[in-house]
Parts: sequence; C-alpha cells; structure tokens
Amino acid sequence: MNNQVSGHQGKRIVIGITGASGSIYGVRLVETLLDLQYTVHLIVSNAGWRVLKEELGWNVTDREGALNEQFGGRPGSLVYHPFTDIGASIASGSYLVDAMIIMPCSMGTLSAVAHGSSDNLMARAADVMMKEGRPLILVPRETPLHAIHLENMLKLARLGVKMIPAMPAFYFHPKTLDDIVLFLVGKVLDSLRIEHQLFTRWGDSDADAGHQDNHNRKN
Repeated sequence: MNNQVSGHQGKRIVIGITGASGSIYGVRLVETLLDLQYTVHLIVSNAGWRVLKEELGWNVTDREGALNEQFGGRPGSLVYHPFTDIGASIASGSYLVDAMIIMPCSMGTLSAVAHGSSDNLMARAADVMMKEGRPLILVPRETPLHAIHLENMLKLARLGVKMIPAMPAFYFHPKTLDDIVLFLVGKVLDSLRIEHQLFTRWGDSDADAGHQDNHNRKN
C-alpha cells in the first residue's frame, strides 16, 4: 500500500473510534486533522460512545451535539457517519478517500477487519481501504495480548495494514498526559507523511544545541 498523503486542504481521511480504552487518542487525531484543514469522516462504534462518556465525560445522549461542541469552529470539515450506516459514502470504493485510521482499535474490530467482516460501517470502510489498496492504519489498545490478537495483527500486517500500537516513548521528556497522547497522534501522521509539530523528534534538540553553539562561537 502507498502510505503517503500529500497536501492538506481537500484531502479526506476516515477516522474510526472504537470501544477500546484511549478514546482521547482518536479525539486528538480528529482535532489535529481538522486544524490542518482535512475533511474527516468520523465513525464511532456504540462501545466507542460509551468510552467517550466514561473516560472523557461526554454527554452522548446528543451525539451530534457532542461532536459539534468538541470539534466545531476548526478550519477543516467533519462528516459524521452512524456506525450502522452501511450505505454511507465511505462504504464504497468509488468514493475516494486518502487514508483510514482506527484509533484506538479494539481487538474485536481488529478481528473483524482481519476476517473481512463487513456488518457495520467501520469494518466495511476498512475492508474498502484494503481492497482498493489505500492506506489503512490500526492503533491497537489492549494488554496483555494473547495468540489470537497477535495472529490477527500479523495477518493484517502481511496484507499491508500499518500497525501502530499505543506505545508511547519518553525520550522527548513529556510533561503532561496530553504530551504522550500527541506523541502517538504524531506517529500516525508520520506514517502518512503528514507534517506536524506535535512532539520533539529524536535528535532535534541536539541539532538545535549545535546550531546555538555555532552561533555563540561566531559572536
């Protein structure tokens, strides 16, 4: 699969948020892409809505209202698709999108994707990405992992699906929980070659220090 997305405005990316813990990952990803002027097609599973309520305190009795409150006013466009709407635009390969990310991805959704199940929009949209040869990224969030989990990940990786587990790094010295979340979001964007400034890259501080040393010597 070609995992490169060029440009910003006018690009379409599908985001799936499942019932795995870590819905904040998906929320920050949507916010970042909207700020970069992408069109985001969002799918949230029923379990995903429950996790948004339990972990982030969202009022999910009015789902579209909650989305407007969280994401409204940003320069990109948000298109929300109900989880059961298998007739949505993104359920067809003829509708062009540039990539799909499921973040966080539950083991149930990962299994459905690995076995070609298409009985809901999220699994169907992922299946479309695979059959069309478009970038598909899954961010699994589960621990510990048993053999079936690992076998499903291996199967998808061999088919070209990118696996980016929710494993934060600490070399950039995160100060807040949001720093750790944005690191994972940044790793997803890196995989799609989307420019961002969400975290300090390894070696960047050394390069900046070297530049400052050279400046001081000259003065």
